[in-house]
Amino acid sequence: MSLNHIRPWRDIYRRKSRQIMVGNVPVGGDAPIAVQTMTNTLTTDVAATVAQVQAAAEAGADIVRISVPDEASSKALKEIVRESPVPIVADIHFHYKRGIEAAEAGAACLRINPGNIGDETRVKEVIKAARDHNCSIRIGVNAGSLEKHLLEKYGEPCPEAMVESGLEHIRILQDNDFHEFKISVKASDVFLSAAAYQGIAEATDAPIHLGITEAGGLVSGTIKSAIGLGNLLWMGIGDTIRVSLSADPVEEIKVGFEILKSLGLRHRGVNIISCPSCARQGFDVIKTVEALEHRLEHIKTPMSLSIIGCVVNGPGEALMTDVGFTGGGAGSGMVYLAGKASHKMSNDQMIDHIVEEVEKKAAALDAIQEAAE
Repeated sequence: MSLNHIRPWRDIYRRKSRQIMVGNVPVGGDAPIAVQTMTNTLTTDVAATVAQVQAAAEAGADIVRISVPDEASSKALKEIVRESPVPIVADIHFHYKRGIEAAEAGAACLRINPGNIGDETRVKEVIKAARDHNCSIRIGVNAGSLEKHLLEKYGEPCPEAMVESGLEHIRILQDNDFHEFKISVKASDVFLSAAAYQGIAEATDAPIHLGITEAGGLVSGTIKSAIGLGNLLWMGIGDTIRVSLSADPVEEIKVGFEILKSLGLRHRGVNIISCPSCARQGFDVIKTVEALEHRLEHIKTPMSLSIIGCVVNGPGEALMTDVGFTGGGAGSGMVYLAGKASHKMSNDQMIDHIVEEVEKKAAALDAIQEAAE
């Protein structure tokens, strides 16, 4: 029996939200929390953008966002959408006509920033295009581009101003009888973001897109996002996430899934549990884990793997994982399968052997899943 079934303190009770569709991906309600990223290629470079979308999809992306800054990008978007394996969100700033063009090009969702898209008349035209072309909309409030009247009212970007901005634009959509929308209230400051998201979560039942905007590079941005998003997700807030990193979009997807996996909210691929290593290690733990992370990237089946350098914690961790290896000294260690000690394996053959065992286990689990379906 999984320990999760007897540990109620590990349960996360998600906030109840309406469900909308982004293409064929449900967002909100009881749907899995969707993971998304954004391309950083020139949208007009169709081949490069499609390649990046496909790489993100292969890494597990449910949705990919693409910037549409000009008319040439709108034209390229139509071809990109046609070749994309996942729904495309068109990122619209300043020029409301780009939103209309993106809807016509087949975008599944339009991301509009209320602070810079123009007056209510222009927003209404974007709403009409979204309705006519079966698009959803994300209201993207950002602390760095709040409306002038809100900055004058509050003096600076603050949670109250961000929530008010979001609710004002929700009203516009609802006044136009448009309800297929989600909302985000992002800031680069973790505290500001968290407070704004808590406020908007209490004020609306709309699905919420979580993100810490402009979080930084791979290491610093991952930490900031894990703290900010992790706490909100732990509170039950969030229906789709994007980890914003100054890095390859594939890394954003990897980090996003790791955050969700750590909270038990999504399960995809191999979850490697490994020690930081010390003088007791019976093999080079760090190099082994690096090699296994690379060689097991192709596994999509949810699985757990423990790689522990010595017998202090190794056997205990292995009891709770699908496959495990614990260093024992003298050039070999113990392989564990389904939580039980199975057989010894030499350190120099261990990586190939673990990959083989994980692949076998994944195939067996996939067969069980297919039979159940």
